[in-house]
Amino acid sequence: MQRDAYSREQIDAALGPVFGVDVQLIEDGTYFVVEDKGKIVGCGGWSFRKSLFGGSEDKSVPDPKLDLKTDSARVRAFFIDPDYARQGIGSAIMKECEDALIAMGFAHVEISATLVGEPLYTKFGYESVEHYEIPLEGVKPMEVIKMTKSIRTSKTIAWLA
Repeated sequence: MQRDAYSREQIDAALGPVFGVDVQLIEDGTYFVVEDKGKIVGCGGWSFRKSLFGGSEDKSVPDPKLDLKTDSARVRAFFIDPDYARQGIGSAIMKECEDALIAMGFAHVEISATLVGEPLYTKFGYESVEHYEIPLEGVKPMEVIKMTKSIRTSKTIAWLA
């Protein structure tokens, strides 16, 4: 699905360092998979750890945990089989991620979104904060978007006297 936004060379160079599943997400129980008749058709997750994107091949120790009071949770590693695009799989995974990170106590979320992923996250109320580039080995850098969202709102209770 990324072919509309990035070159074949960028996608190939991004496999692993950018487009990779961090095994820590699986070990932490924060990664979700959608199957159709035993075939994985979508996946994605969230994290209470420092990394914002990328696979785990260059990591020798787990990322440090984020501080619930000051840090934003991370939504990470969403991949949808192109044959299953636009069928609500990404939305279902996003709902699971948000429910879980709210339950853990996070008040804010951050995403390093691809150009293709931005519409999904915008639909969920995430705001684009900054466009930046991720360097790739031997090819043009990959443009991505930092997106954020506050996920808890304060409720005001009127005191009637």
